[in-house]
Formats: sequence, C-alpha cells, structure tokens
Amino acid sequence: MSTDSATPNPLVARMRGFGTTIFAEMSALAVQTGAINLGQGFPDTDGPASMLARAAEAIASGANQYPPGPGVPELRQAVSDHRRDHYGLAYDPGGEILVTVGATEAIAASVLALCEPGDEVIAFEPYYDSYAASIALAGARLVAVTLRPVEGRFTFDPAELRAAITPRTRAILVNSPHNPTGTVFTRDELTEIAGLCQEFGLTAITDEVYEHLTFDGAEHIPLATLPGMRERTVMISSAGKTFSVTGWKTGWICAPAPLVRAVQTVKQFLTFTSSAPWQLAVAHGLRHELDWVAGLRAELEGKRDRLMEGLRAAGFEVLKPLGTYFVQTDIRPLGHTDGLKLTRDLPALAGVVAIPTQVFYDHPERGSHFVRFAFCKKDEVIDEAVARLKVLGR
Repeated sequence: MSTDSATPNPLVARMRGFGTTIFAEMSALAVQTGAINLGQGFPDTDGPASMLARAAEAIASGANQYPPGPGVPELRQAVSDHRRDHYGLAYDPGGEILVTVGATEAIAASVLALCEPGDEVIAFEPYYDSYAASIALAGARLVAVTLRPVEGRFTFDPAELRAAITPRTRAILVNSPHNPTGTVFTRDELTEIAGLCQEFGLTAITDEVYEHLTFDGAEHIPLATLPGMRERTVMISSAGKTFSVTGWKTGWICAPAPLVRAVQTVKQFLTFTSSAPWQLAVAHGLRHELDWVAGLRAELEGKRDRLMEGLRAAGFEVLKPLGTYFVQTDIRPLGHTDGLKLTRDLPALAGVVAIPTQVFYDHPERGSHFVRFAFCKKDEVIDEAVARLKVLGR
C-alpha cells in the first residue's frame, strides 16, 4: 500500500521532534559499512563469570515467572547494603528501593510520576537523549543549562543555573559521572545544586549509572549524601555499566518512601516488573564482584588513555574525561565545524563510527564542534580505529 504524503502524522505532537535515536542511526551505519563502532557505549566483553553463571542458574532453577513488582527481595537488600557501605546512605529495602528495567525506565517513570504538564525540568546540556523524550512524554518542558569546557573539563555557570529556575521549575536532572562529557561533578558543584534545590523546593533526579567508573582518583559523590538532600532526591543507578551487562536492563531507584510510591505507581503500568534471573544475578554481583568492578575501572582508565593518545595523533583536540565510557573531541583542528556531518561521513572517510555531540543539546550550535568516541572496547579495536582515523589529518 502506498503512503499518501497528505496522511496526518499519527504520532502525538509532543513526540514529533523525536525520530530514530542517533545511537540507532550510527550503529546501523556501522553495520552497513563495516566500520568500527566507537559510537554507542556498550562493551565488547562480558561481565564477571560468577554473575553470568548465577543468571543461568536462576533460569535453570525456575526463576522465570513474574517477580514482585518492586523487585526481588535479594536485589533490593543488596542495593540497600551497597548504598550503606559505599555512601553511608540508609534506604529501607521494603519501601525505599524500586527495581526498574534499566536506568532509562527509572528516569522516565520518575519524570512521569513527579512532573505535571507545564512543569519545567532543568537538565545540563549536552544530555543523554532519553531525558528530553521523558520530559516531553510528561508534557513538561526541558530547560537546558549548558556545560562548557573550563580548564579542560566541562562545568556549569552557577549564575546560569540559578537564572534557569522559574516558578514552574519542578525538578533538576543531575547526571554525574556525566554522559556525554565525562565530567564528574565536584563537591562544590554539587553543593551549588543542593543549595538551589532546597532554596526553591526542587526534587533532584540523579542519574548515577557510571558511579563506579571514575578515573585518576576522581570521587563520585551522590547528591543525596549532601545535607538536606536525601529527602528530596530520587537516586538512580543500574547494573549495565557497572558489570558490563548493558543488555540485562536492570536498574533501581533509591528514595524516600513517598517518592518511591509515586514512581512505582507509574512504573507498574510501563513494565510492571523486570526479569527475575537478571535481578538475582545482579544481587550476586553487588555482593561478590565489586573487586571485578575495580579491575574494570583500572582497565577502562588505560583504554581511555590509549584512545586519547590515538585521537591526538590523528589531529583531534581531546578533553580528558574523569568518568564514563566516553572521550569528547573538538574537531576544529581538523578543519571541521559540523560534527553531525563529519560523523555521517566518517565511515566512508575512515571506517569508524562516532557520535555527534550536538544532538544532545537544546542549543546544537554550542556543541557542533564536539564528537564523542567510546573507549569501552578491546585494545585491538581501539588501536585499529585510531590508525584509521589518522587519514583525517593528512
């Protein structure tokens, strides 16, 4: 059947600005061209063997039906213990922890639960693309505060953050370690955010999925640990990045019981619950495989340095990340100013796929000269990619 160009678009108006994600586009381009994919942030090696075995054991032993809506008790207890042991935060596994289908669902359910149509949500741009979509689904409006490079790291202007707050502001989304810039917010930066949340009565939704993947001694400080913030923070994390099992889509929120109840009210009508075998395996990982995670962090720091060195040799200006999987590069030294065009051309030019950072901005012109590369890959993959990229500097 042919499609009439005059046929009305069936998609609701608030979502018409959201097409295929840049990750799907670039990953498809990598498949089509055979290019090395340094775009989407997923590892090319598996997580700890004992955790994988625990998942298989759970399947074989019959954990294949609906688990409890809030999550299996084993995982909620393991998350509670982890928050206590690492950050000194006490969360009751019986009412202050909710297991979700990855952090992406946790973010969406939190925004849908806590924001009314017409509310405003502040996020730092560049931002992970699901933020804007979740806010649009809620009928709310994203207000972007720009992170800019200062002395080699991305940070925000406190005056700009304060100016972004209006009587409609309901929440602030805080992602640290930050994707896609790789910055890790300092205690001073978090104190600034905390002060504004308390002054204006804002809820903080914190995306902390890279909490264990920080480098050069950088400390991840959960916003909820700051005075007065536990009671107004929805703290989100997941197993995907921590244990290199991004396909398991197992995340969680920690928050005061009224906030958890609100988010669960929405979450139960999105997915109701998440896969029981993965939950049991992640509980095992949190209890027994954090030494493996420490080894992963050290490996990733070496991979980061390996990729940075290669990108500099290829002619990019490189900003050093203190966390996540990603390196931001400035493409202007290579004579380019449009990252979207360059990344679409890059598979043909050099046989490599990357992500244009400008797609994560409300103000794309502020990020048009940045391109993001992922280093969560095998050393030989990184080496081949940077060898190919050298053609750009010739």
